[in-house]
Amino acid sequence: MEQLILGVINKHVEEKKFIGSHQHGFTKGKSCLTNLRAFYDGMKCWVDEGRAGDAVYLDFSKAFDTVSHKILIGKLRKCGLDEWTVRWIENWLNGRAQSIVISGTESSWGPVASGVP
Repeated sequence: MEQLILGVINKHVEEKKFIGSHQHGFTKGKSCLTNLRAFYDGMKCWVDEGRAGDAVYLDFSKAFDTVSHKILIGKLRKCGLDEWTVRWIENWLNGRAQSIVISGTESSWGPVASGVP
């Protein structure tokens, strides 16, 4: 079922052109390697022209662990995703709980309001 929903979201994103051509992460056919190649090609042109360039790369590792479910659902609605899909995702995220085990000792269960499984 999750693959079906992913397909619906991907189709919507592609049709509505929500992701620009410079986006490489989480984009079909693109990767860190294609991003590096695009950066290298761009910088090479600048150097050939005698121009200077600076770059800042940010690593948002674990970024999906901090996504608020409420904000995510709002953004999905705002971008025009059909209500059936939005409600499915909302129901899939609602009611999640987790506990932590350290050295064999388990915490009590608590609600999970952020993070994308």
